[in-house]
Amino acid sequence: MTALNPTAPAARGSDRLARFRRGRAEDAPWVRPAFLGLLAATGVLYLWNLSASGYANSFYSAAVQAGGESWKAFFFGSLDAANAITVDKPPAALWPMALSVRLFGLGSWQILVPEVLMGVATVGVLYGAVRRRFGAGAGLIAGLVLALTPVAALMFRFNNPDALLALLMTVAVYGVLRALEGGPGSVKWLVGAGTAFGFAFLAKTLQAFLILPPLALVYAVCAPGGLGRRVRDLALAGLALLVSAGWWVALVELWPASSRPYVGGSQNNSFLELTFGYNGLGRINGNETGSVGGGGGPGGGAGGGRWGETGIGRMFNDAVGGQISWLLPAALLLLVAGLVVTRRAPRTDTARSAFLVWGGALLITLAVFSFMAGIFHEYYTIALAPYVAALVGTGASVLWEERTRFAASAALAVTAAVTAWWAWTLLGRTPDWLPWLRWTVLVAGLAAAFGLLVAGRVDRRLGLAAAGLGLAAGLAGPFAYTLATVDTGHQGSIVTAGPAGGRGPGGFGGRMPGGFGGRMPEGGQGGQPPGGFDGRGQGQRQGQNQAQGQGQSQSRMPDGAPPQGMPQGTPQGGFQGSRGERPGFGGGGGMGGLLNGANVGAEAEAALLKDAGSYTWVAATVGAQNAASYQLATEKPVMAIGGFNGSDPSPTLAQFKQYVAEGRIHYFIGSGEGNGGPGGNSEISAWVAATFGKTTVGSATFYDLTKEK
Repeated sequence: MTALNPTAPAARGSDRLARFRRGRAEDAPWVRPAFLGLLAATGVLYLWNLSASGYANSFYSAAVQAGGESWKAFFFGSLDAANAITVDKPPAALWPMALSVRLFGLGSWQILVPEVLMGVATVGVLYGAVRRRFGAGAGLIAGLVLALTPVAALMFRFNNPDALLALLMTVAVYGVLRALEGGPGSVKWLVGAGTAFGFAFLAKTLQAFLILPPLALVYAVCAPGGLGRRVRDLALAGLALLVSAGWWVALVELWPASSRPYVGGSQNNSFLELTFGYNGLGRINGNETGSVGGGGGPGGGAGGGRWGETGIGRMFNDAVGGQISWLLPAALLLLVAGLVVTRRAPRTDTARSAFLVWGGALLITLAVFSFMAGIFHEYYTIALAPYVAALVGTGASVLWEERTRFAASAALAVTAAVTAWWAWTLLGRTPDWLPWLRWTVLVAGLAAAFGLLVAGRVDRRLGLAAAGLGLAAGLAGPFAYTLATVDTGHQGSIVTAGPAGGRGPGGFGGRMPGGFGGRMPEGGQGGQPPGGFDGRGQGQRQGQNQAQGQGQSQSRMPDGAPPQGMPQGTPQGGFQGSRGERPGFGGGGGMGGLLNGANVGAEAEAALLKDAGSYTWVAATVGAQNAASYQLATEKPVMAIGGFNGSDPSPTLAQFKQYVAEGRIHYFIGSGEGNGGPGGNSEISAWVAATFGKTTVGSATFYDLTKEK
């Protein structure tokens, strides 16, 4: 009878839509609309002014462009479609963007919208993970805290691997929490978590494994069933991790080196060496061979170094505090409170397990970031954002349920007061930016603390009002920083959230006027496509005059000092020259070529496009950012000699001479002095200068490799 009823499919569809809007039967009517509203608001917030960032990090955008042209480049994560060298990370984070470019063409939105969708998905997954045990209110608080964390708003609108990493880490934690609930399907959730960890490794290598130890330990101790079953489940999850990460690694390592691109960031063309060296232990101990400055020694330590001071206060200092730490004290306080409340629960209690999982993930990541002596950038702290948000949501929920007890209401009050005081402190670092907000937050937070201490124990409605005021006060600072972040374009290799002046000069990559490879003035610089949607051809030139005119202030440290740990005598204002020519830096690639690429003029673009089909690479230049700028302007392969830092031994001088003899490279584009590396990049530059005549094309120095002197 159903088949004869033409309205039945429509009726079924209507029922499904109603269930989608209503949510679970036990949910209050407001739950599903509030959740969908949170996702929609997050999407709108992250999409706002998105095109202002242009190609964002042109290093990864060039690889995305290459992957959109060549499936081989897509698979390996090559910087160019001719597959000379890869990025210095696995390619998983590039794949969604490259697929978008294949479908919709090259442009800012095509590259960055997938990152925005990852941000919305992360908020959704976090909500689901928290609400299962602690209710919809806790889930909404957690999702809101994550969405309004400044560094999250920055990186979910940027094309670095960190967006996908944060999403997959949240998915992995969700899988572990579901497995801890027990039941016949629990092992499937644990295997799913292992799979998420594996693909997270293919996004950012060993950082994906930071939280593995605490999660595995919590499952081994707190999961239902006997010890043998728990160990078996963990072994199956480990196998899933190995397979999901190892298939790509095995193919790359077994692939003949002569027919695949050089593994960027490595010194011997090995992905395993890259994983455990430059991207692995080198990040911990500072011994980063091939890093900026040449590596070979610790860069941090308690006394500081080229990546800033290390120690327990690193996440709260002038450089990092405004990115992530607004609710970090609250998360730590609520973690302790949650563990105290659940201390007498059975071994398998899911509430306590949740605190242990989220807390363990937060503490181990916090410890590593605080004490790592190698490369550290402020935007790494997006990894902390889901854990902070989850603990705020879960801890507030547990204490609210216990609010009639003085200890619980006092803990809520202390948390609100400390959060307000810390926001007052952070906002005090930008005294000329929204000065009224600082005192408003402090007064509102203290009033909320008093209300939570007194009113919450007497009247539920008054308690809710105090809790709402406390939440608003706690989120006002990060919300303002987030609005400043989405209202500004960000480009280059080192980017930060918040208003200009929102961080001090401490550490390498400390804020400079206009940002150090990060915050851009209106009009952008090289690498930004016109209008943000298309990004073809002349996009590299948009805002060129403004960028050149203002670039001197962008590229200087305050008071003219070089970044901390940078050799004295480094030319001031030289990190972002107008011609893509950079000063040398410690034997690696030029500093400007590391952080930002060149501004590509119309004459240079026209020269590269002339007879472009006759060459494998229309040009070669030292450093990936320089190469990326020319590649994005022309959408033709440009060889990045030496990879990201200009220090990778690829190609060798003999290989480069062979490419030139075969007529595969048209031009060599000068990139300044001192851009040599251990692999012969200085020799390549010297040989080109001695063999071929140079000419000025627009404002860039070109060597025609088809015409000897």
